[in-house]
Amino acid sequence: MRKSKPVVKLKKSNRSKSKLGKAPGAITYIGNRKKQVTTISKISYDEKDYVLENISIAEIESALKNNQTSFVDVVGLTDETTIAQIGAKLNLNNLLLEDLVDTLQRPKIDEYEDYVFSVFKMLYINENAELVIEHVALTLFKDTVVVFQETDDDVFGEVIKRIENKFGRIRSRGADYLFFALLDAIVDNYFIVLDDIKNKLEILEDEVYNNPQKESARKIQYMKKEILRIRKWIFPVKELVNRLLNTEHELISKETKLFLQDTFDHCLEINEDIVLYREMSTSLMEMYMTNMSNKMNEVMKVLTVIASIFIPLTFIAGIYGMNFDNMPELHTANGYYYLWGVFILIFLGLLIYFKKKDWL
Repeated sequence: MRKSKPVVKLKKSNRSKSKLGKAPGAITYIGNRKKQVTTISKISYDEKDYVLENISIAEIESALKNNQTSFVDVVGLTDETTIAQIGAKLNLNNLLLEDLVDTLQRPKIDEYEDYVFSVFKMLYINENAELVIEHVALTLFKDTVVVFQETDDDVFGEVIKRIENKFGRIRSRGADYLFFALLDAIVDNYFIVLDDIKNKLEILEDEVYNNPQKESARKIQYMKKEILRIRKWIFPVKELVNRLLNTEHELISKETKLFLQDTFDHCLEINEDIVLYREMSTSLMEMYMTNMSNKMNEVMKVLTVIASIFIPLTFIAGIYGMNFDNMPELHTANGYYYLWGVFILIFLGLLIYFKKKDWL
């Protein structure tokens, strides 16, 4: 159903210009993906049966009316006309469709009489060890969960395996449990992303502590930006899950709320980790500046010691370099050798003195 592919780095989108002058509810794709064909697949299941099929827009409405639980997966958000047609079939508000195709939309949950609409960000590490942030919308109906996502790369593989192989309780429960399972997969994958951040910070910490380089400052600044970007999309999820826990909406049962409590606990832990890693990145920059300052101080100390050793030698050489006829000791037979002896004694004496003072 989904294959892993390399993710191309994309240019930044300008949200303000894209929405300029347009009426609320205008379905305008805001993102960086190239134009793509929207595909729709459906998994229908109960305790006995499991069916995976590709469906058309016209068949979406019937997916909401069968006697099984359905997982409808809509891949591709760039085709605004197709998204509008799907929204019309599902009777979704145009304001929601506007948020659905806006990949810069903040995570949110909106409750309506017949469905619960939510927007989240899927974060995962791709095969090139790059962080991918993908826009995803989950819509819960009575017997169906409709997922809108940008590409067919996602974090739902394990959920689909559980449905296929009848692992756990998912085949015996309704659409609200499927909604929880998909949301839980998104949240659990945040741990993997944060573990990757933690590993990078630890490697960077060793580099900064043992051998700070000019490149280290750029790496630290990049990590700070990455953590802030992750925080922007992850931090609101805790409040959204809490809202699901406290909702009185009939589509979310009390039994499912017990599982959502576990997801909420995960969100608390994730948010605490984000704050910790943000502080670590800040302290890394402070450590870098301190170590670079210490490195400079060591250089200055060596130069100062060298200068201190040669100052008296230069002084003596300067005195005997003056061109006066009546200067004493100028005609001493072995004066040159005596002077070198004085130079060496002064040099060694200062080295011993600096060593005892721990200046060397």
